[in-house]
Amino acid sequence: LRQDPDTILIGEMRDMETVQLGLELSETGHLTLASLHTSDAVQTINRVIDIFPHGQQSQIRTQLSFVLEGIISQQLLKLASGQGRCVALEVLVATHGIRANIRDDKIHQIYSAIQTGGKDGMVTMNTSLLDLVMDGKITEDAALASTTRVDELAELLEMTRIQTKGKKGVRAW
Repeated sequence: LRQDPDTILIGEMRDMETVQLGLELSETGHLTLASLHTSDAVQTINRVIDIFPHGQQSQIRTQLSFVLEGIISQQLLKLASGQGRCVALEVLVATHGIRANIRDDKIHQIYSAIQTGGKDGMVTMNTSLLDLVMDGKITEDAALASTTRVDELAELLEMTRIQTKGKKGVRAW
């Protein structure tokens, strides 16, 4: 911090001290980027909060709600051709509603906010996986193996299959 950096990268937040440091750096106005091994945005928020003792979690929720700008969860998936990989992304943008959900301990409502937050640039992992299947980049089996919400993705795939059935020029996978 003495060198006045504009951006700070934390390779991986594995312990409470590192997470606390990341939050403190963000509060000082530094753009702080960090990685965390989780499957989706909601798990990321839960992991950051749950790493702290129960007595500190309310304070951490408030702190996180003020400094969080967004979360990008990514998975690299094998292409259907078997050669190469492509990325599936879940994007959470820290809107006023997302911040309020974090602060008010309503983390369970964040996924539905991501589902309806397309105008803010948000996208769920399942939407990203569905798009990759529809584009023929990955197989349906690969998509289903890569989601934490299998039932939802299976339903999306079936609805898309029904909608595209019988349309000329539309590839049915």
